[in-house]
Amino acid sequence: MNKVWSGVLAGVLGLGLAAVAQARGFEDIKKQGRIVIASEGQYAPFNHFENNKLSGFEIELAELVAKKMGLSVEWKALGFDALLAGLNQGRWDLVIASHGVTEERSRAVTFTEPHYCSGGIVVSKNPAVRTAQDLAGKAVAVQTGSSYMQNLLKLPGLKEVKNFPQDTDARTAMLSGRLDAWVTDRFVAKAAAKAQPKAGMQVGELIFVERIAAAVAKGNAGLAEAYNKALKESFADGSYAALSNRYFGEDVRCK
Repeated sequence: MNKVWSGVLAGVLGLGLAAVAQARGFEDIKKQGRIVIASEGQYAPFNHFENNKLSGFEIELAELVAKKMGLSVEWKALGFDALLAGLNQGRWDLVIASHGVTEERSRAVTFTEPHYCSGGIVVSKNPAVRTAQDLAGKAVAVQTGSSYMQNLLKLPGLKEVKNFPQDTDARTAMLSGRLDAWVTDRFVAKAAAKAQPKAGMQVGELIFVERIAAAVAKGNAGLAEAYNKALKESFADGSYAALSNRYFGEDVRCK
């Protein structure tokens, strides 16, 4: 999810020099044998809670990669807008929460190699609302701080773009009939439609495509390189494909 944290970026950039000093390098993390990873926990099927425990594709993937790095994981869960700022304050070592790689974000943090590709998709109870063009004259629900909102605002003729604190709130607003459509990640949309088959959700077409990656503090190249090496090992040995197929029925890595 290519979320953009308006109002937070300037603070993150301002912490850039301090972040390098505060962030733990890979050697320090390796000595302790434990990496601290933060996620949101509100974005099924990628990161969410099951029985008060973080679960989802990204959670399992991060644990798989960490194991290949010889590390155990300590998890932190908090609001999306705080994740990257806390990363650059040295409060955790890595963030994995469906961040889309953008030029703006890349000035503030160091991204790892992407672990999946996706994009924003149109969802509506009206089968005639499927494309970006179909949104003209419509009121659309989207999560606060997401680039889905930025991309929607570029479209001509929208009646309203209404943002909500969580993606599930945006979905509920669309399902209740308060808004005409919901724009979210394509895999989130597919999972929601599968989980609520009687809700009448019609999954339409992509508005844009994005590369999704984990992030470390700006300049923490050693940790990023170690993570990338282990991620590539999961690609090569089939463990990534097995995990991806279990969640999505396909290999979702970027082609």
